Amino acid sequence: MSLTLNLTEQEQQQQQRSALPPNWEVRTSKSRGMDYYFNRVTGESVWEPPSAEKEVEMRASHILAKHIKSRNPMSWKKVPVERTPEEAEAKVRDLRQQIIGKPEGDETEEELEARIPAKEKLARFGKLAAEESDCSSARHNGDLGFFGRGKMQKAFEQAVLSLKVGQISGPVKSDSGYHIIFRTK
Repeated sequence: MSLTLNLTEQEQQQQQRSALPPNWEVRTSKSRGMDYYFNRVTGESVWEPPSAEKEVEMRASHILAKHIKSRNPMSWKKVPVERTPEEAEAKVRDLRQQIIGKPEGDETEEELEARIPAKEKLARFGKLAAEESDCSSARHNGDLGFFGRGKMQKAFEQAVLSLKVGQISGPVKSDSGYHIIFRTK
């Protein structure tokens, strides 16, 4: 004999609420009509359910190339973005190559990047971020500061988590545009 348990949507939401860490509650976004999670003490809000486990903190810098299909195709420089998605991806590929150089012979990009000291890569990255990024973090050489899971767009977060500290990603596509990411912590 098998027992099938069918939870109503309301019961499922109640189950989620009871599994939340202290001070967290489920709220509904007025603009999106979706549930999100709000911490009553810190004022923090996230789309993904918070975990009682130790929060993974990471830090990264990035360079963003927005394009005409970006969720907000306006640069912090107050200039409308006119590049195509393909042009945005090509731009971040080119910027990455300006930072690490071009492999010669049998050398891979990973081998070339590994030979460059992290401080030198970060300095090159920061200079280009300040000049080229369409994100307002350009004012801080692309530095986004510390953040935990659920704080960034999913594709961006997954890319940061896949990097080792001191490593630069290839192009990462998100709703904001194309990024290259330098993981710093």
